[in-house]
Amino acid sequence: MDSVSGESGYCSTTGIYRSPLVPPPPLHLPCVSLPHFLLLSTPAPPTKPAFVDAVSGDSLSYAELHSLTAAAASALSSAGLRRGDLALLVSPNSIHYPVLALAVLSLGAVLSTANPLLTHLELQTQVRDSEPVLIIAAVELLPKLDGILPGRPLIPIEPFLASLPREVDPPLPDVDVGPGHPATVMYSSGTTGKSKGVVSTHGNLTATASLLRHVWGGEARRDDVYACVVPLSHMFGFSVLVCGTLASGATTVVLRRYAVGELLTAVEQHRVTRLPAVPPVVVQMARSCRAGLAGGRGLRSLKEVICSGAPIAREQLERFVECFPGTTVSQCYGLTETSGPITVCDGVRGRFHVSIGRLIPTMEARIADVRTGKALPPYRRGELCVRGPLVMQGYMKNEEATSLAIDREGWLHTGDLCYIDKRGLVYVVDRIKELIKYKAYQVSPAELEEVLSTHPDVMDVAVTSYPDEEAGEIPVACVVRKPGSNVEEDDIFAFMDNKVAPYKKIRKVAFVEFIPRSPSGKILRRHLKAAADRRQRREISARL
Repeated sequence: MDSVSGESGYCSTTGIYRSPLVPPPPLHLPCVSLPHFLLLSTPAPPTKPAFVDAVSGDSLSYAELHSLTAAAASALSSAGLRRGDLALLVSPNSIHYPVLALAVLSLGAVLSTANPLLTHLELQTQVRDSEPVLIIAAVELLPKLDGILPGRPLIPIEPFLASLPREVDPPLPDVDVGPGHPATVMYSSGTTGKSKGVVSTHGNLTATASLLRHVWGGEARRDDVYACVVPLSHMFGFSVLVCGTLASGATTVVLRRYAVGELLTAVEQHRVTRLPAVPPVVVQMARSCRAGLAGGRGLRSLKEVICSGAPIAREQLERFVECFPGTTVSQCYGLTETSGPITVCDGVRGRFHVSIGRLIPTMEARIADVRTGKALPPYRRGELCVRGPLVMQGYMKNEEATSLAIDREGWLHTGDLCYIDKRGLVYVVDRIKELIKYKAYQVSPAELEEVLSTHPDVMDVAVTSYPDEEAGEIPVACVVRKPGSNVEEDDIFAFMDNKVAPYKKIRKVAFVEFIPRSPSGKILRRHLKAAADRRQRREISARL
């Protein structure tokens, strides 16, 4: 007989942790797409605002969202988009982003998204990998996309939306889409290496929406208003602020671009109650308050900030709740590969939460010894592995990477070093994987090394991270100059301009005599980090 340990949910027989939270009723959706689930089963009345523009005040009610989605789907079908085709959406946040995303999905087509900050070359690489049949893009981004998909439609968003008929309650497309049908391809570097297309199914995303409705919905939170500052092109934004808020019947106030002053104004004007955010937003909100830039605004309506995307220090959490005493700071945890959050802090007492919360219902976890793979009991540190209905289908056209990420028993290896306590609370200790988290964006060292290696004065290069209070981590390049070269830090910065998105840029350069490598040639990044730490301490001492 299995022995399950109290609130931790740990079974000593199987080595598996299960959520102590009450699961929702079983979801029986054999042939329902994500848009059908979100738009036809929402608890919100038709006239309630679904999305509101933070600056202009323009809004889309739930009824208008349904009508526009159906009209957009019909127009995209006329443009040649069919079931199984892939469409790429490139746009900043807007109240119409969900319309376009759900329109693509309602046709049984696959939605791929791209960060609008990507360069022309980066977008070209993603297009080459995903092979979209058409691109939907904001007018301001069209120059970046010029010639990137020759012979295929490039649909500018603003004229496209203006051309849509405003019918009353048009039907969504009647397309046979099951839970195993691919829904989205969002790009992630996974545990290591270059960016890969993560395939999430309609079943994955419908399960995410259903679980967030169960955890964040209900009568007590019927009037919640969320602020959207995280990119909807990323899984965190899409899963929480499209899937989660629509399933819960909430209102979402959308900021086109993040600026701390505009966010504070939006929270006050629109009486925002909940703010999903990344750590730099939490840090900057507290800093603006302490500097008097918050204008005396106490943000009395704001009940909770839900922080995710990267680790945040305890002192930053304490600083925030000191500045905004009526607001709780929670954390949640998820990956692109898990189709959204898989831990939440709901039901955990306290004004701030150092843990990332408890497993969301229906998800299982193992804490695996990093060396042996053996399942570990509470308080023992190991790699967090998760299994359940939110785990991706796999990496697009990359069976090798998929098999490395998901083992034969269905466990997704997150690459994060964690432990779970006796209450079932999960704590992230460190990352086993090599990704750099700059302002919660994933930055792949391998990608930056490939670009830097083409510099004519660079003989060898390795990229690592360095802690930064505001950004979380910054990318640092360790460069071995070619003999006779006098290349300097500013030359490296200039070389990287226009080659990578702004969030991927090298922020510091250290010139070294050699790059430490294993016998197989793998860069020993732990040694690089230690060297960078020593160098930084010497520089600080010299300034003092």
